[in-house]
Amino acid sequence: MSGRRKRYAVLAAAAALTAVAASLASAAPMKNASPSATSATNGVLDIMGFGPGDEIANTRAEIAEKAVGARVNNPRGGFSDQTFLAAVASRDVPDLVYIDRAKVGTYAARNAFIPLNACIAKEKIELKQFRAATLAEVRFGPRIYAIPEFTNQRTIIVNDRVAASAGLQPRDLSVTNWAKLRQVNRQLLRKDGNKVTRIGFDPKLPEFFPLWAKANGVSILSKDGKKALLNSPRAIAALTFAYSLIQDHGGWGPFKSFRDTWDFFGAKNQVAENQIGAWPMEAFYYSTLAQNSPGVQITGLPFTNRKGGPITLLTGNGWAIPRGAKDPGLSCKWIKSMTRWETWLAAAKVRFNAQKARNRPFTGVYTANAVADVKIYEDVYQKMGRADFDEAVKLLVQVQRYGFVVPPTKAGAEFQQAWMDAVTRVLNGQQSPRAALNQAQREAQRAIDRAN
Repeated sequence: MSGRRKRYAVLAAAAALTAVAASLASAAPMKNASPSATSATNGVLDIMGFGPGDEIANTRAEIAEKAVGARVNNPRGGFSDQTFLAAVASRDVPDLVYIDRAKVGTYAARNAFIPLNACIAKEKIELKQFRAATLAEVRFGPRIYAIPEFTNQRTIIVNDRVAASAGLQPRDLSVTNWAKLRQVNRQLLRKDGNKVTRIGFDPKLPEFFPLWAKANGVSILSKDGKKALLNSPRAIAALTFAYSLIQDHGGWGPFKSFRDTWDFFGAKNQVAENQIGAWPMEAFYYSTLAQNSPGVQITGLPFTNRKGGPITLLTGNGWAIPRGAKDPGLSCKWIKSMTRWETWLAAAKVRFNAQKARNRPFTGVYTANAVADVKIYEDVYQKMGRADFDEAVKLLVQVQRYGFVVPPTKAGAEFQQAWMDAVTRVLNGQQSPRAALNQAQREAQRAIDRAN
């Protein structure tokens, strides 16, 4: 889908949600129902966006279903904006939705979700166990509109063999010193004429632009979600630098063409084939490497700001209750059960045993519940006998305390589309970083002002 078509789709979804906001205002308020009060639902709890999954998902769902004491309708498939909007318009909403936390603000602003403060109080959900950054992502003022689930922290994965071939140590791939990083990037990359044969350092644009901006000391959105900061001098400088790492390879065309040839999830992935020096990546990829190419040699490094302080961007899904849900009380019980540390720990044990039976490595489980993460690391995780992977897992546990999120905004989808489109225009050579972010600033601020 082209950038223009994507933007139209985002705007159409926002317009559709606005159109049904009036009907939502008269929907039934939250009830503090008990597990036995299931007459409104015929004993069925309807969920959208979760579905059957792996051992982690299924084990937790089994525990939660017992906790609510009702049959659960949990169809396969992720959250769909169009399907949810249709349900809202017909006043036949699910009892629960499992949704990208970046979208929560947009739906909450249009009265599609109920605040969970009463749920949290009634079920005694211990918010102090949750990472502050993940709660900030779903909070508007004093109200919380979702309870966060997984996190997917970003760290740098260094291919030790490629670094060593250039006489470098893994620490030389740190992002603290940008001038040095660009030098190392040029030192590691390989080209055959105009054809890239090895990437030095992949900055992961456009998706990791907020991480580069934060590394340069700026958020791309104000804490209250009301002011876009996309064209601040530090944000422009961050994009300019990150893009320069790609330009060193001859530009986006040769860079992306080579990257698209990788066997990213296979045994002949870019690390196993020495096709890359280093790049920032989500936590799940360590498991991919350990499982599919256990012979690789890697080092996990924290992404840092320019003073050397570790930072990481946290993203993930959360549980929200739509306004008009038939039994919010049961929904709340499900949420509590799914996100308790005891449930996470039980699921991690099942995953560990399943991986062991398959002769596959277990590289941890990472959640918004800090207590759960520590328990899993201390009580379930066992060293793999590979110091590089063991140290990487330790890093993934520790780095979450330095996590940040893009603040929630009532125009979340449109804000994200504005900066993604801007970075894409830069990559395609259509605009300079300054011009692209100036345009994105105007587009994003208009969307935020309309939403407010």
